[in-house]
Amino acid sequence: MTSFIAELEAFKTERLAPIIDAGRLSLDGDASGDPAALLRVALANEISVSDLAAVWIPTTTEVDVKIAFARQAGDEANHFMLVGDRLTALGVDVAAWTPPPDNPLFAYMKQLSTTVERIAAGLFTLESIAFGVNENFMALCEQRGDLETVRIYREYIQPDEKAHQLLGQRLLAKYATTDALQAIARETVRKVLEIAQITRANAAEKFGTACLPGC
Repeated sequence: MTSFIAELEAFKTERLAPIIDAGRLSLDGDASGDPAALLRVALANEISVSDLAAVWIPTTTEVDVKIAFARQAGDEANHFMLVGDRLTALGVDVAAWTPPPDNPLFAYMKQLSTTVERIAAGLFTLESIAFGVNENFMALCEQRGDLETVRIYREYIQPDEKAHQLLGQRLLAKYATTDALQAIARETVRKVLEIAQITRANAAEKFGTACLPGC
């Protein structure tokens, strides 16, 4: 790991902590919230990230980054199917579900135009948020005895999120090679985490818990 990536990881971890801590506090408290409603949040997140990565592919010129986004789009689409199957098993009519409009975070990320911004936002930061908040969501499911959802996340979704994050590290190390590009990456990480914290706080009020799943 380069010194820049190590510094950026530390910066990201510090800014991500309030989001993760909010979920842990929910676990220690009432931890309310309808299980099927929370899985619908996951469903929306998975299709939104798949769509985001797919939107970026045609206008990304670097082939290895283009392939990384294609992999991300495919993995998130598979997560959508896994979560959808779980909802069906819980009695939810997934065929009648429609994706919500983009929340402020996805709206922000869709307008990012440079490769460094996209890597920093999508693979490097968003997937780190997802991995962290999913750990809290899994703990909530375990508290409620929903071990099948925990298994799906542990065996399939979380390993992909970690792999995406590590791929983001490698690609940022390759492409964020100047002070100017590194400053852009750092600001993008900051902005994604700032918007995510606000968006998730609003969602926690709506759903009765901060243990909301990620992508």
